[in-house]
Amino acid sequence: MSKIIPFQAVRPTPDKVALVTCRNYDDYSPAELASWLDFNPYSFLHVINPAYVHSQKITLDKRFKGVAHKYQDFKNEGVFLEDENPAFFLYQIQTKSQSFTGIVAGTSIEDYKNNTIKKHEDTLQYRVELFKDYLQQTGFNTEPVLITYPDNLEINNWISEKKKEQPIYHFSTTNKEKHTLWKVDSETEINWLQKQFETIPELYIADGHHRSASAELLYDQNKTLDNGKLNYFMSFLIAESNVKIYEFNRIVRDLNGNSKEDFMDKLSEHFILLSKEQELWKPQSKFEFGMYLDGSFYALFYKQGNNGNFNDKNNNKNEILENLDAQILYDKVLQPILGIEDLRNDERIEYIPGKQSILTLKELVDEGEFEVGFMLYPSDISEIKSLADNNLIMPPKSTYIEPKFRSGLMVYEL
Repeated sequence: MSKIIPFQAVRPTPDKVALVTCRNYDDYSPAELASWLDFNPYSFLHVINPAYVHSQKITLDKRFKGVAHKYQDFKNEGVFLEDENPAFFLYQIQTKSQSFTGIVAGTSIEDYKNNTIKKHEDTLQYRVELFKDYLQQTGFNTEPVLITYPDNLEINNWISEKKKEQPIYHFSTTNKEKHTLWKVDSETEINWLQKQFETIPELYIADGHHRSASAELLYDQNKTLDNGKLNYFMSFLIAESNVKIYEFNRIVRDLNGNSKEDFMDKLSEHFILLSKEQELWKPQSKFEFGMYLDGSFYALFYKQGNNGNFNDKNNNKNEILENLDAQILYDKVLQPILGIEDLRNDERIEYIPGKQSILTLKELVDEGEFEVGFMLYPSDISEIKSLADNNLIMPPKSTYIEPKFRSGLMVYEL
């Protein structure tokens, strides 16, 4: 049984929403960031980085206080308004090639603790504590956790009907996306939607493991306070068929002392290698890998690959993890041949979201800073769920998942 609640959102006024909302802060290059901050006084980037010129010279404590003050300035200036009553929201993102629609709601810390909300990624404690401190000092969150639920015909039909109503926002952004938001504040609809989610036994985190862990830590440290808002964290709930999962490709700076010939020979122990020369080749299915080395592309076919059924709960844990492409690449190539032990912190490896063209990977290798690149086939939702069901953890940077929520679109105050 999954519990969701409506909440009193703080949102931009409709006339400013396109100016206020922004992509994730880390998505901006320094030049792009400076441009937005210089020429758009309404951008939420001013809130999340209020002293960007001096950001390297101030302590985190001062920076977090600056975020809180700037956010209050936006409220005082009427850029943000607080809803009078709790509500759910239906949010649609339309890109050139895809449309995503989900429900914005509060999800339960208790569900997170008892594994009704399941995880598939590990977290770094320092990042969990850092974001917990951010939440504590700023008093708000504007980055919901992306959570998937099994496709539900009744909810799908409700979403289709809701989209026929007048939205409260409908705007476009400079990256050519369209964003539409509907408010759900009638008691009848709220109760109905809550009852629908009560029939769903399990939810799965797709993106936002550190955010949810930080919300749990904040709750644990303040649970004696009479603050019901800490019992929940803001989430963007979307049907599992509607998420888009990309791979993360890998680039490595050197061959760990191996010559090209030795490296290829070691690869042949576990892979069938096929030269693709200058063809921009990407894996077409599981257990296939692409490689770019010394000006040529190669297809690598894993010899021990099998068609394991990730929906089969009788699979043993070792088999589930061993059949994950990112784990195969680590177990057979990155760790034993290239000597990369720590996928998070080893400076010899970097990651490129599969959403980017493989020309990006090719160019980085051709420029000489990296010696070899690997392309993976993206995981699917059944793999993620199977790992989460068995309390298993994906290797770092295994998935890049969309949709991505606009920062500043709505604020969950704590």
